Amino acid sequence: MSLNGRMIPTRLGVFKVNCKGLACLLIFTVSICGSTPGMCPTACICASDIISCTNKNLSRVPGNLYKCMKRLDLSYNRIGLLEPEWVPVLFEKLNTLIVDHNSISSIITGSFSTTPNLKYLDLSSNSLKTLGSPVFQELKALEVLLLYNNQIMQIDSLAFGGLYNLQKLYLSYNLLSNFPLDLYVGKHKLTDLALLDVSFNRIRLMPIQRLSSVPAKQLSGIYLHGNPFYCDCVLYSMLIFWYQRQFSSVVDFKNEYSCLLQSDPRGHNKLPLLLDNFLNCSESTVNSSFQAFGFIHDAQVGDRLIVHCDSRISDVGTHFVWVSPDNRLLEPDRETNNFKVFPNGSLEITDAQLENSGLYSCIAINKKRLLNETIEVRINVSNFTMNRSHAHEAFNTAFTTLAACVASIILVLLYLYLTPCPCQCKTKKKKRKLNQSSAHSSILNSTMPQELNSTMPADEKKASTGKRVAFLEPVHEPKHSQNGKVKLFPNDSVITESILKTTRTKSDSDSVNSVFSDTPFMPPT
Repeated sequence: MSLNGRMIPTRLGVFKVNCKGLACLLIFTVSICGSTPGMCPTACICASDIISCTNKNLSRVPGNLYKCMKRLDLSYNRIGLLEPEWVPVLFEKLNTLIVDHNSISSIITGSFSTTPNLKYLDLSSNSLKTLGSPVFQELKALEVLLLYNNQIMQIDSLAFGGLYNLQKLYLSYNLLSNFPLDLYVGKHKLTDLALLDVSFNRIRLMPIQRLSSVPAKQLSGIYLHGNPFYCDCVLYSMLIFWYQRQFSSVVDFKNEYSCLLQSDPRGHNKLPLLLDNFLNCSESTVNSSFQAFGFIHDAQVGDRLIVHCDSRISDVGTHFVWVSPDNRLLEPDRETNNFKVFPNGSLEITDAQLENSGLYSCIAINKKRLLNETIEVRINVSNFTMNRSHAHEAFNTAFTTLAACVASIILVLLYLYLTPCPCQCKTKKKKRKLNQSSAHSSILNSTMPQELNSTMPADEKKASTGKRVAFLEPVHEPKHSQNGKVKLFPNDSVITESILKTTRTKSDSDSVNSVFSDTPFMPPT
């Protein structure tokens, strides 16, 4: 069998070999990988382009490894510091580096200059406390970074600067007290970041208003469960919104979300945040959060309104369709009355009217990935003039009611403090009654004064024994101005006159005694 001669370039020069088929491929592989120095250390296991040096008490990467390796596992060793010399040789083909369960406490800038093409980096279960800036700037192709189960308390805003291809970042089981918002906003934000796991940290408050501008493609991958959040209706509304959008970060870990009362910061009593509405949040608070996340849009009659279809399926090849409240199909590049749908899924209402209010559905369809998603958006269109007139009427009604209440209070105060006190009138009436009672007692008194009785002769004393003296007080007719005064004895003058004119057959004493005596009347014998 004859072999064809071919020229194959290598780093050591150009070799002329005779190869055909598989033999040629073998020679080419040797020229690329085997021609450079390297071997499989006795402490490691080598399988083609995979090298495993786990649990070998290593403090740095061996320098005589194969340069063509693509995966290096250094887990369960005693590497304590990542510095520019910890990987002594350039490994251009290395795309996966696993250094978990070591003693790494610090990362110095330039530590990954010899591994520039890493796509997967595992630094979990170490002793990292802070991440300075920028420690990962050489890793332009990095897609997955694992930093969970460390002791990270602080992350610099530029720590992940330059990782524009990063898609997954795991920071769970650390000591973070602040949410790393710089990953989503600002000039160093990571637009391709689809998963951020900050579960089981020490985050108590969330920047909810700032997160409202983050696309749903990124929001759906934020995992927050296991954090000691303060009980807050705005946080509850955000998580409920995510749950209704079927974000797996909330749906799959619904039971792991809990909150603490601010009066109980030590967490003696944890409340389930999503199982039941223990917070008793008002509907207006929930709706305001939905509005902030683009679920509710408000407009006035005649306004131009643009509503975005915030779908998690936003890659190339996705087709968007809207369904109006009256079940009309709204498609891109096809105007229907006041509606227009753009290729990116945004819906435009050129001239909003009251009848345009209702619940709209955006359907995102990706045929290549066999994915689809439906997002519901509520649009409220109101008339400003009508609302202003209603508000004016409501103001007039409220003002009238308030004025009536103030007038009533003033009248009550006038009645209490400006009317004459009835106490003086009662005192005068009481004195008048006392005078009348003393007059009557003087009329009916049958006892003669002691001084007068001692100066009278004996025969007059005898004659005056048993006599009664009556002092009759003249009765005046009431005047017309004396309201309410009643004449108790209207015939007193008649009675008195009849007594004085009566013909007497007996002595004066007997007649007087018959009228005023306390003893019963006895007929003469």
